[in-house]
Formats: sequence, C-alpha cells, structure tokens
Amino acid sequence: MKLAGLKIGVAFTGSFCTFAEAIEALKMLKEEGAELYPILSFQTQTIDSRFGTAEEFRKRIEKVCGRRAMDSIETAEPIGPKALLDLLIIMPCTGNTIAKLACAITDSPVLMAAKAHLRNEKPLLLSISTNDALSMNLKNIGILMNVKNIYFVPFGQDAPHKKHNSMIAHLDRLLPAAEAALDGKQFQPVICG
Repeated sequence: MKLAGLKIGVAFTGSFCTFAEAIEALKMLKEEGAELYPILSFQTQTIDSRFGTAEEFRKRIEKVCGRRAMDSIETAEPIGPKALLDLLIIMPCTGNTIAKLACAITDSPVLMAAKAHLRNEKPLLLSISTNDALSMNLKNIGILMNVKNIYFVPFGQDAPHKKHNSMIAHLDRLLPAAEAALDGKQFQPVICG
C-alpha cells in the first residue's frame, strides 16, 4: 500500500456525470490508507444536476474523506505555504479547468489548490473528463503534458460514435497512475481505449 499515510488532495470540478465513479475512486484511495483532503470548485458547491444535488455530493465526498471540504480560494491557499499535500488529484478535471491551468488562471478553490501545490514541486494528477479534449482543449492538454510535475490518469474516448471529441480518464488506472506520479513518472500508456 504505497499510498498509506500520504496526504492526498482530491479536487472536484463540474463534470457531474462522472461524480459517482469519482466517489468510488475516492473510496479506493481511502482503502489504500491515504489521508484525503477534499476540495470543491464553486460549480460543484452550487449546481444541482440530473445526477444529484450539490449538497448530496458534498456530504458523500466529506463522509469518505472524513473532513470538511476546502471550498474557497482562502481555504485552499495554505496548501502551498504549509506544504500540506504529497499529491493533488483533480478528479474529474473538466475542459474549463484544463484551459485555466494551461493559462495559469487562479479563480477557484481547485485552481488555487493546484497553483499552491505546484509551487512545492509536488505531483498534480489530472483525471480528465471533457467533451472537447480532441477539439478546443487538445492544445491545452498538450501544454499540460509538457509541464513539470503534472501527470494524467490514462484516458481515452468515451463515446467516439456520438461524441467525437470527448475523452475521459480510466479511473480503474487511478492507483498505478498516482503511484507513478509520486515517483515523478507518467503512467503509460497515457492514451488508451
């Protein structure tokens, strides 16, 4: 159990259709012995969708993690100066978040957490979920693939015949991707079926 005792931040952004699977992945991290720190984007905190209410998701996430979520820029900022985390995972990581990361925009708790964590030269693991991975966001994914300390959970097209540009992370590969990121390596293959 390579993750046992490690402090892992798990940041949720607004790909609501993937929340159920992401919460199951959160449970896997907990079972591996990780100490979890939840972080919620503003959208995650406020938008009720056909997949559930913001309050339901918050309660489920906080229950698994055993602590209150960081839900403001102010509560996420100390991640940097306190060197709070060993690893930060953005799961799911939307196209909006990918684009803002690539352009160094810090306007949400999740983006502040990423900025604060990266200043400590520690690994940031992205679990992408975006309908425009092979269109508008392809350049941003490429930029982030070339940034030191940023890694990806392997991902692939989720519905190529209906949503030609959509890609999603394979969360069954989250644990080995996290272990590789902690070793400073990208788990391979990064793009898979």
